[in-house]
Amino acid sequence: MSSTNTQGAGAKTAKATIADFEHMVSESPSTERACAKLAQILHVRRSEIALMRLEKRSLRFIYPAELRSAGELPLTGSAVAARTAATRAPLMSNTFMRVKHVSLFEAVRLTGEEEDDKSMEQMPIQKIMSVPVISADGDVLGVVQVSRKGLDASLAGPDFSGDDLKLLEKAATVLAHMPFMQEGAAL
Repeated sequence: MSSTNTQGAGAKTAKATIADFEHMVSESPSTERACAKLAQILHVRRSEIALMRLEKRSLRFIYPAELRSAGELPLTGSAVAARTAATRAPLMSNTFMRVKHVSLFEAVRLTGEEEDDKSMEQMPIQKIMSVPVISADGDVLGVVQVSRKGLDASLAGPDFSGDDLKLLEKAATVLAHMPFMQEGAAL
């Protein structure tokens, strides 16, 4: 099979994946279901997904639930999520440990993970994708991040690809239509 045919098949699969994601999330619009499905699509653990909503010029975690009370990230700050929202530009780094970042949130213990994932949840983030969630009107509603954690990059899993980033960007477009992304919406 030629690489053109392979790319075409990959594009069709990505389209079907996003259509499936959109259908599932629209039928049951909850942060937990949306983020669990996103983890499944991108082959990461639920503890490697973060969803933040913009509220009063700061980002607040709406997923995972354990980080909802962890405070806020001002858009003027240096956090990756804040930069993603402020610049409206996606970011992908497969060498994230080398990037200076706030690691406070990596230390929060998450509940409800599979027993095998308990050892991974407090590992440092090695690889990350960070994408703004932008409304149809062009307003930034929040940020979705997907990471791979591990003791080092080789143990964290495969590198994220450009196709992974495109898939996350399309998923962010779906998330922008969800009620839980609206400022002040109940969770």
